[in-house]
Amino acid sequence: MRCLHKLVLFTIIFLIQTSLVLGEGICDNKVDKNKSDEALRYKLYAIASILIAGAIGVSLPLLARKIEALRPENNIFFMIKAFAAGVILATGFLHILPDAFQTLTSPCLDQNPWGDFPFSGFIAMMAAIGALMVDTFATTIYEKMHLKQKQVNVDEEGGVGHVGHVHTHASHAHAHGAAISSNNKESTDLMRQRVISQVLEMGIVVHSVIIGISLGASGSPETIKPLLVALSFHQFFEGMGLGGCISQAKFKSLSTTTMAVFFSMTTPVGIGIGIGLSSIYNANGSAALIVEGVFNSASAGILIYMALVDLLAADFMSPKMQSNIRLQLGAHTSLLLGAGCMSLMAIWA
Repeated sequence: MRCLHKLVLFTIIFLIQTSLVLGEGICDNKVDKNKSDEALRYKLYAIASILIAGAIGVSLPLLARKIEALRPENNIFFMIKAFAAGVILATGFLHILPDAFQTLTSPCLDQNPWGDFPFSGFIAMMAAIGALMVDTFATTIYEKMHLKQKQVNVDEEGGVGHVGHVHTHASHAHAHGAAISSNNKESTDLMRQRVISQVLEMGIVVHSVIIGISLGASGSPETIKPLLVALSFHQFFEGMGLGGCISQAKFKSLSTTTMAVFFSMTTPVGIGIGIGLSSIYNANGSAALIVEGVFNSASAGILIYMALVDLLAADFMSPKMQSNIRLQLGAHTSLLLGAGCMSLMAIWA
């Protein structure tokens, strides 16, 4: 958890430092000073609206754990999670990746190397592979640690017995071994859910900071007005996806609250940073474009991988889903609705 927050904090600092580069871009970013006061008012509205929408979105799945019908083991939770996965998938494909392509192919960047190679797709691919590596290694290490610990416990308990009760003890050992195997699988699955939720939050948070800075640095009320509404819905749906993963990870209350608050605050904080930089920020400067494009590409790759592999494949190929046609139909419908709703948001943001 601390490593995740340190990484995101470093990202924010790096974005601020590179955004302060002035006059290095080919293009200039001119702002109409007459509209700055009106733009500032809408930015403040955006901070409040996006903060509330994000907080509600990420909190709903967490509060739903206390409702019997909405607990992770019930069918309706599969459909809610499928809806959230559709939102995250559409976010990666339709909101972040196109922006990354547009940024890294901007005429304000030199043709060599940015125009000669599809860096956005390459970075997204490498980020997806990186997410896979983190997912795999973390799960493997955790599983080995717990398997070793369980084996030590079995050896200690197995040494306690009497010769006259060999058959009884053997039967007990068999049953005990089965219980340990089941517990080990549950522990591994739980750890995997925790890795998923943290990597997912990292991808979402980096993107949220970037779009927050972009909105905060904008000086056009006409640009900010539609973004205010669109980003509020964007954060709400994204929060639902992240909240569903955090809910399944079963973190302690403090960790759960920290992750929820951290997600809710990132875009408003980004907007605040953008407001502070609005007088000197050159959105079309080469340094700002490169940093924004690289981080957006990486975020897109992470979110697409997480949505397809960790959220959709894990649930849709599970025995519970495969043995229930009605659940499959409901989950597919929810997936399409989630992807459709987030795709619609791409018209405005």
